[in-house]
Amino acid sequence: MTVEIKVLSGGAVKPGLVKAVSLFRRAKRRKVSVAFATAPGILSRFMGGETADVVIAPLAALDELERNGKLSTGERVPVGRVGIAMMVRARAPAPKIATVNEFKQSLLSADSVVYNQASSGIYLEGLFGRLGIRDQLGPKTSRYPNAAAVIERVRKGAGNEIGLVATTVIVEGKGKGIKPVGPLPAEIQNYTSYAAAVLAGAPGADVAREFVAYLATPRAKAAFAAAGIESP
Repeated sequence: MTVEIKVLSGGAVKPGLVKAVSLFRRAKRRKVSVAFATAPGILSRFMGGETADVVIAPLAALDELERNGKLSTGERVPVGRVGIAMMVRARAPAPKIATVNEFKQSLLSADSVVYNQASSGIYLEGLFGRLGIRDQLGPKTSRYPNAAAVIERVRKGAGNEIGLVATTVIVEGKGKGIKPVGPLPAEIQNYTSYAAAVLAGAPGADVAREFVAYLATPRAKAAFAAAGIESP
């Protein structure tokens, strides 16, 4: 009987992971099913008793799973890191964000600022506070469970909406009603590092380890890099 590898992954690495999974399937003739969720969603699902073979998540989420005995012993395999970028509707003018001051002014001038409740959204909430603009942005801020919902909100907007999500998500959504503006200025950029690990008690532990090891191969790394996921 062919064992199916079940993977639960953070959505920010989806564009690269989909390609890497396809390469693995062809190379190893293995079945792989992948589901995506935010980091809080991943923790909630596993803490609630859900099972899988492999988890790909931010390092902080993996640390939490390990503390709760949810991860198998052994090294984690780094997948890469993902920054945060800005987007607007496809036909909207692109704000200036080359400097921190331009970034602040673009947010303050926007009709609405939209971001998610995942790792990048948690960082942005703190960033707005450090920049001294959280109270001013508050009335026009909208947060959604995931990046897909953020993209949909910006795409259907009629005014000066700004969306902030993982760089990979914006690259993937280009041409679908949104336009990339660019990454956050280097001084305030935040990278979320992702890694893969086998879950404790994984039904297909042996083949799961084979899959996790494959993510460190040159072909898999190239797939992640092509999707905008930087080397850790």
